[in-house]
Amino acid sequence: MKTAIHPNNYRVVVFEDLNNGVKFLTRSTVASEETVKWEDGNTYPIVKVHISSTSHPFFTGQEKLVDIEGRVDKFENRRKAAAAAKEARATKAAKPAKKAEKEAPAKIGNLKTTN
Repeated sequence: MKTAIHPNNYRVVVFEDLNNGVKFLTRSTVASEETVKWEDGNTYPIVKVHISSTSHPFFTGQEKLVDIEGRVDKFENRRKAAAAAKEARATKAAKPAKKAEKEAPAKIGNLKTTN
């Protein structure tokens, strides 16, 4: 096993979720110039994050639909167009098979049988 590959500058840091304002105290190696006074009266470095386990839809169970520049609509349109094209190809491929079925009995009926 390699030695000295893990950082050794862990310290207590406050993380603040900018979405909902929740702050939590943990240990980290992340650098920060800002500080905040915590509930215990001590001052700790603070790191502001845009999303954490308190606001992420996976952890909260709330699904958020973020539609930036109509990306979801564009995807839905492409999906519907692809499904329509697939159905059209299937329909087109099925038509020659039906013609062959209709022609086959007619040919068989024209055959002469000898007794």
